[in-house]
Amino acid sequence: MYKNKKGGIIGIVITIVLLILIVIFSNGEKNSNFFENAASNLVMPIQNGLTYLKNKLSGNNTFFTDINNLKSENEKLKQKNSELEQSLRELENIKNQNETLTEYLNLSEKYGEYKTIPGYVINKEISNYSKTIVINIGKKDGVTENMTVIADKGLVGHVISVTETTAKVQTIIDTASSVSCSMSTTKDSIVCKGTLDEKSALKAMYIPTESNIIQGDSIETSGLGGIYPKGIHIGTVKKVTNTQNITDRYAIVEAAVDFDKLDTVLVIKNQ
Repeated sequence: MYKNKKGGIIGIVITIVLLILIVIFSNGEKNSNFFENAASNLVMPIQNGLTYLKNKLSGNNTFFTDINNLKSENEKLKQKNSELEQSLRELENIKNQNETLTEYLNLSEKYGEYKTIPGYVINKEISNYSKTIVINIGKKDGVTENMTVIADKGLVGHVISVTETTAKVQTIIDTASSVSCSMSTTKDSIVCKGTLDEKSALKAMYIPTESNIIQGDSIETSGLGGIYPKGIHIGTVKKVTNTQNITDRYAIVEAAVDFDKLDTVLVIKNQ
């Protein structure tokens, strides 16, 4: 009996398997579509991802290409800017040279009665006690000690030492400077000295008791003393100080030359 039951179960299983196979083969077309759909659902996201990645990489390549182009353009602009700056500096140098030449020409015309040597200031030694300048001409240019130095506005000073290529000038506002002068109104002789109290002025001393010196008087070299030729403008009387003793009165003379801005000078060769 047991064998009969076992054989019956096996028969049922075989029957079920056969039925399943029949269903599978009879619906093969539908199953094929199912597997295709499953494969498509699996493959498509991967394909889409690869496509996106490709496009992204392609965009990055374009980005890096643009960056390289920008760098190249930036370098070209830098080079162009450097060239423009160089041209600007050259134009500024030409402008300065033209201005210097124009100033020399004006000076030469103004002081045409003198034989002069043009130069410009290369150093200034300005302190409370010493006010000297150094100019770019020396022995090789014919400059010697005690030669008079002038500028467009008037007297600068005189040469106190020279080298082959430079000369040191003691300015009229130096405390050790002393210039024989005369007043434009009275023609009286006075002496103008540099002073510690005034940065760009001189102290007019030894004013004759009978002289009527007033504010605004023009002061020029008198030609006495053997250094400065006569008639070179020095400055203008800014203030007159009277004292109890008239022989001690003095005046402050504002120098005509602006020594802070002094650049171009002429050295007078002949007196």
